[in-house]
Amino acid sequence: MSPEVPVIILILAIPVYFLSKWFFKKLKLGNEKNRKYLAIIPTIILSPLLYVGIIMIWIFSVSYYPKTDFNKQEWNENKEERYKMSNDIIKSDILIGKTKEEVIELLGEDYYSYDESHIAYDLGFVPGLFNIDPDVLDIYFENGKVIKVGQHET
Repeated sequence: MSPEVPVIILILAIPVYFLSKWFFKKLKLGNEKNRKYLAIIPTIILSPLLYVGIIMIWIFSVSYYPKTDFNKQEWNENKEERYKMSNDIIKSDILIGKTKEEVIELLGEDYYSYDESHIAYDLGFVPGLFNIDPDVLDIYFENGKVIKVGQHET
């Protein structure tokens, strides 16, 4: 655990303590003196949970990216954000059964060819916490037809 974590939890504990004390006053639990001590219990429990919740929200917000339907014009114009359309290409199977020429007509000429049965298109950098490498759309052929489409980080 890094040294700033307890400090952050203590900072979060201050408003949690006063909210707990106010809540107990509204519920008329105990008298003024023992409300101070009663408020410590939810503060000890809720402050770390609040910290974890804030961290989880931050991680999800950093990792989120919108997914859009495939659009040939947008695919060709915005090469750094192709990852938004890759899910639609994979899930809808729009490439399955197409020839290499049909795939190139649809997705463009800017692909990498590993061999006759495997080509890949750059998708750009998918937003994420530890994403430092771009993703690619892999297209596999068998007997001249697409049999599998997938995505991976390079």
